[in-house]
Amino acid sequence: MSSYTTELEWQRAADEIFVDNHYSRRHVLRFDGGVQLPGSSSPSVVPLPWSDAAAVDPEEMFVASLSSCHMLWFLSLAAAKGFCVDRYVDKAEGRMARDGNKRLAMTVVTLRPHVSFSGLHQPDERALRELHDRAHDACFIAHSVKTDVRCEPQTAQQA
Repeated sequence: MSSYTTELEWQRAADEIFVDNHYSRRHVLRFDGGVQLPGSSSPSVVPLPWSDAAAVDPEEMFVASLSSCHMLWFLSLAAAKGFCVDRYVDKAEGRMARDGNKRLAMTVVTLRPHVSFSGLHQPDERALRELHDRAHDACFIAHSVKTDVRCEPQTAQQA
């Protein structure tokens, strides 16, 4: 079994009362490879100035994690089929709504990958759809959540 760790650090500023709920949600996320990422609550959840719009929020990281997992599987599967991928762009979107228990939840994540290929051996529409379907089936992040994760590959005209 593999184990994955991150470190999150938040500290109250000396001039913040905290119990009045007026404190900064800005924090730092550290990953095992050494990358540090500024984090915060989403300004749509906690208003400014107590959130930081320039930092990454948990909802964005959730969507990014699903998008990244799908892309990594797609690239691997495309390479195995002999398709040369030149570029992969996904404008993924997550929607927050009330779930069946009336709790706020990320209820739908839609992936919209647009993939560019080169070389003589290129996938037709059916092969492209199959690659995305297989990538979705292989994505263990998608298997780990109850969110309806969708994939809507984009054509060149939509990108």
